[in-house]
Amino acid sequence: MTIQMSSPAPLATRPQSPMPLPTPRGPLSDALLRVLTGAAEPAVLHGEVADVLAAPTGSWLEHDDVQLALTCMYELHYRGLDGVDDDWEWQPDVLAARAALERAVEAELRERVTVQAPTDTSAAAVARTLFTLTSSDDGPSMSRWIARRAQREQLEEFVVHRSVYQLKEADPHTWSVPRLGGAPKVALMEIQSDEYGAGDPERAHAALFAQAMRGLDLDDTYGRYVDHVPAITLAHPNVMSMFGLHRRLRGAIVGHLAAFEMTSSVPNRLYGNGMRRLGLGLDVTEYFDEHVEADAVHEQIAGRDMAGLLVEQEPTLGGDVVWGAAVCLTLDGMWAQHVLDRWEAGARSLRQPVR
Repeated sequence: MTIQMSSPAPLATRPQSPMPLPTPRGPLSDALLRVLTGAAEPAVLHGEVADVLAAPTGSWLEHDDVQLALTCMYELHYRGLDGVDDDWEWQPDVLAARAALERAVEAELRERVTVQAPTDTSAAAVARTLFTLTSSDDGPSMSRWIARRAQREQLEEFVVHRSVYQLKEADPHTWSVPRLGGAPKVALMEIQSDEYGAGDPERAHAALFAQAMRGLDLDDTYGRYVDHVPAITLAHPNVMSMFGLHRRLRGAIVGHLAAFEMTSSVPNRLYGNGMRRLGLGLDVTEYFDEHVEADAVHEQIAGRDMAGLLVEQEPTLGGDVVWGAAVCLTLDGMWAQHVLDRWEAGARSLRQPVR
C-alpha cells in the first residue's frame, strides 16, 4: 500500500515548536545540554566555562563549542529547547555562564571592530554616517556569487545557513522595542510590523522564508539545521541576541538593524535573480523579491528616523550605534568569506551534507 504524505501546514498556522536539541560540539555544550535535560547539576557549567575561556583557540566567533552553547542559552528566551523546562530561562547558573561567554565575545568584537563616534549627533548626520559606512563596505559579496555562479547544491547550502536566523527573523531586534521611546520607537515598530507581515501572518518574512525552504525541498522545521552550520553562522544571530537582550547595548542593536536594512535591498535582488537563473519559481524567490522593495523603504526609516533620532535623543549612544552597524557588516563578511572560500575550493560550506 502506498501512503501519500500530506504537505506541511504553512509556518504561520503551525504550532510554534521548540528548537530540537542539537548535538554537542565540545565539553561546554555537552555540559550545558546535560544540565538542561537534568543529567547534571547546574554548577558543572562554571567549571566548563572557566576551562574554555582559560584556553582560547583563535576567535570566539568561530569557536564551535562556545557558539553552540550560546545558541542554546539564547534559545531559552525564544521558543525554548525540545524537552527542556521553560524555568531554565532565568536559572542563575545558566545566566552566569552566559554572561561570562558574552564578556569574551564582546571583548573580541570591541577589539576587532573600532569606529569613531559621530561628532555631529543630529539625525541627518547620523544617517549620513551610517549610509557612508554601509555603502563603503568592501566585504566579500555572497549575493553576486549566488546571482552569477551558484549551482543548486550551493543555493541549498546558502538557504540552510540563513535558516538559523531567518526562521525567527526580526525577533532579536524586537527586544529593543521597550528600550526605546518616542520617534525612534515608532520607527522601529514601523519596520518590525512589515517584518511580521503587517497584519497577515502568511506575509511574515519568516513564513515567506519557510516557503522558500519548502520550494527547495528543505525541512523548514525551526532550528532543524543548527547541527549543519559552522560556528560563524551561529555567531551572527547570537550577537544579535546579545545586543537585543542587554539594555546597555540598545544603541548597538539599533545600529545593527540600521545596517541590516541598508545592506538588504540590492543583495536580495541578486539572490532572486540567481534563483531564477536556476529555474526556480515564485515559491522560492518571493521572500527575496519582497525584501527588494520593503528594505529600500526600511533603510531610510532605519537610518534617519530610528538610529538618527535615537542619537539625537541620547547623544552618548552615537558610538554604539555606529559600532553596532559596523559589527553587522563584519560578521556578515566573516560568514560570507567562510562560505565562499569553501565553494571556491570545490568543498561544501556546511559541517554535514544537507541531504
